[in-house]
Amino acid sequence: MFTGADLQTLRESIEAVDRELMKQIKQRMELVEQIATTKLKAAFPFRDQHREEQVLQRVRRAAVELGLDAHAIERLYRQIMEMSISHQQAHVQGLDTTPLRVAYQGVEGSYSHLTAQRRYAGRSGGVLLTGYATVRQATDAVRAGTADVALLPIENSTAGSINETYDELAEGRLTINAEVVSQVQHCLLAVPGAKLGDLRQVSSHPQALKQCEEFLLSLPQVVTEAEFDTAGAARKVAEAKDKSRAAIASESAAKMLGLQVLRQGIQMQAANATRFVEVAIEASPCPADAVCKTSLVMTVDHHVGHLGEVLMEFGKRNIQMTKLESRPVPTDAWKYCFYIDVMAHADSVEMVAALDKVRKLTGELRLLGTYPEAQTSRPAQSLSQESAT
Repeated sequence: MFTGADLQTLRESIEAVDRELMKQIKQRMELVEQIATTKLKAAFPFRDQHREEQVLQRVRRAAVELGLDAHAIERLYRQIMEMSISHQQAHVQGLDTTPLRVAYQGVEGSYSHLTAQRRYAGRSGGVLLTGYATVRQATDAVRAGTADVALLPIENSTAGSINETYDELAEGRLTINAEVVSQVQHCLLAVPGAKLGDLRQVSSHPQALKQCEEFLLSLPQVVTEAEFDTAGAARKVAEAKDKSRAAIASESAAKMLGLQVLRQGIQMQAANATRFVEVAIEASPCPADAVCKTSLVMTVDHHVGHLGEVLMEFGKRNIQMTKLESRPVPTDAWKYCFYIDVMAHADSVEMVAALDKVRKLTGELRLLGTYPEAQTSRPAQSLSQESAT
């Protein structure tokens, strides 16, 4: 029978082995950085499925030779490989010599463009910003490898969720690595010399029109027209040179296009804010000292009370929920998926336990990413007035 001293000695030996394992994992991550640099030079993709399968076959054989559970070892190494890919992603994005290719929805002067400028300005490796007409085109650029990340609007504090972004996340192959919250100030822009009484048409992105609905109702002679982007709408007004037309966009767009600002701050809520998410193919590790948020999407079986049970699993573990959004499943009439944001790391003890229970209550459960909670943004006016150059 083991004495207390014997047990303590054995535990200390296990701790020594654990420290050595972590040293070896650290050494593996250092080698992964070298591999990432080599792949960049050779234009190789981060993921090599054939190579990953070879590694798994090798570790399975080694596990059998050592008398270990091959299935358990394979699960462990799949996790290590995911960790390695995330480390490569973070390493490359932090290099001084590699520009980060960022896709966004909109044109120069749009709120997405201004938010991307603010987020990535000063990055030592430089940034290549590319605007796309739609959210889908921006995410397709990431999926195709022509962009490293896409910065996409996902919800507004006044107008609510931006469904195009949620639908793109539902399709898969994308992970959320960061969020940015920008307070914005909408302005009514027109050609020089125009007055409110001259206006007959106001155009902008549907979200901007919705956020300024009360102001627009004060102009009964005006009809609204939806455009794919705020700055794009402003550009059309500038090109038309028609005093009866106006656009809702940023003050930066007005300066860039030579338009006058007829009214500032026309949104219904003074603290009008838009939340953006940065998405990529591979996950980046969430810093250890960050307050983390996790996003996931799920479908719930058609049983009474299942959604409530899912929510209770988070509540029982004191996991704060900050978002619950439902969206229809396009391929299955009257079926809905649910997007959930919670304040926890996906690998925390509480989240692992909650997800283990939730999986039994859902038809599908998929993590969309763990990332740092956004810090408080600058005042609304500062984003509206930032340079668009």
